[in-house]
Amino acid sequence: MDGVFNVLKPPAMTSHDVVAFLRRTLQTKKIGHGGTLDPDAAGVLPVFTGSATRLLEFAVEGQKEYLVELTLGQRTDTGDDSGTVVEELPVPELNEDKIQAVLKQFLGPQLQVPPMYSALKVEGKKLYELARQGIEVEREARPIEIYKLELKSWQQGARTTLTMAVQCSKGTYIRVLVEDIAKALGTCGTMSFLLRTQVGQYLINEAHTLQEIAENPAACRGDLLGAVAHLPSLRLSGKQAARITSGVKTTIRGTAPGRYVLLGPTKEFLGLGSCTDEVVKAEKILQRYVLQEWVMCPCATEVSE
Repeated sequence: MDGVFNVLKPPAMTSHDVVAFLRRTLQTKKIGHGGTLDPDAAGVLPVFTGSATRLLEFAVEGQKEYLVELTLGQRTDTGDDSGTVVEELPVPELNEDKIQAVLKQFLGPQLQVPPMYSALKVEGKKLYELARQGIEVEREARPIEIYKLELKSWQQGARTTLTMAVQCSKGTYIRVLVEDIAKALGTCGTMSFLLRTQVGQYLINEAHTLQEIAENPAACRGDLLGAVAHLPSLRLSGKQAARITSGVKTTIRGTAPGRYVLLGPTKEFLGLGSCTDEVVKAEKILQRYVLQEWVMCPCATEVSE
């Protein structure tokens, strides 16, 4: 079964658990997910099956959106409330103006150091595996961008919390972001709730539960083209489609530089390609286009490697 499933991941399951469940349910070996979601978190988890797995690297480049709750006054080793408290600090008196001023500081491009409790690998070992052994290693800061950071609600008292909507680039760790926000507010904090509401083109109001998918997989499956709907498309003629899907670089005048969804003469999805200096080449071909009785004519433009 080739396609993409917009899964509503429940809390208390890892992203790997979701993939294992669908592997059994759909009886497929070719399967992968687009963007790990913390075990305690819920929300959108795109899962790719069959030939759609070839689009994974391109399909999760879009922005992500979350609804997150930050609890102030305590910090844990894992960055969420499932961990052990390692720091406690008093919470200063807050007001909305102060909170909004701090949130504005985190908008835009920036560098972020990944947490130890993450699936990133160092010398073949996942960071969270090292963290569980009490080992901490140096991590290189990575570029991220926060596009939106909107305060939804806040309350101060015995338990002081902020609820925020976050729109960010891929690679952003929300646990680290809220810890940094807490520090900027003059205290410490931890993530106490996380719901992912969007991954690229996949929205939470269109997501399906695992039970819904198990009961009717075909009704829940999205098509392959939807996985790369954020990319511009390039409509090819029959000859162009046959050449490019055969691995022949082809000049198409007037084509701007960039990556494209390649569509055949009748809008069939052929794969992905890129253009440089008006020369289009294949990046990921899902199906060859065969032109009946097609012979390359002398006037055809061919660009060799």
